[in-house]
Amino acid sequence: MSGEPRKSGERDLAVLLRAMQPVVNPGEYVFATIAGAVPEGLDPIVTVREPEGRTLVIPRADADAAGLPYAYVAGWITLRVHSALDAVGLTAAVATALAREGMSCNVVAGYYHDHLFVARADTERAMGALQRLTTAQREE
Repeated sequence: MSGEPRKSGERDLAVLLRAMQPVVNPGEYVFATIAGAVPEGLDPIVTVREPEGRTLVIPRADADAAGLPYAYVAGWITLRVHSALDAVGLTAAVATALAREGMSCNVVAGYYHDHLFVARADTERAMGALQRLTTAQREE
């Protein structure tokens, strides 16, 4: 039924870190910006409206096919743990672990999972850092 609360996910940071189960989504993804509506035929993974324009996160091949310019090519990692939208600390812990390795991270929260966009060249290194974070939490 519409409007009823749904399962909200895990809130405990220690549990989230132990169970995050990162997985790489295949492909290359880009951040593009457009002035108006999403072009016909594009199915963005993420859309953000800003005063300057609409940001789309889309597969690189789709941006190339649509002739959309972009400045950032990313790998996409999904944390498979169902994190609550009001959970505290997961984004900070993940971003800190990646920052220690000299990697940037753009995080997008979906209803069920958190999604990390890292420089494409850093995807495997990011997975290693996330796995070390999970292992360290399990050992505590």
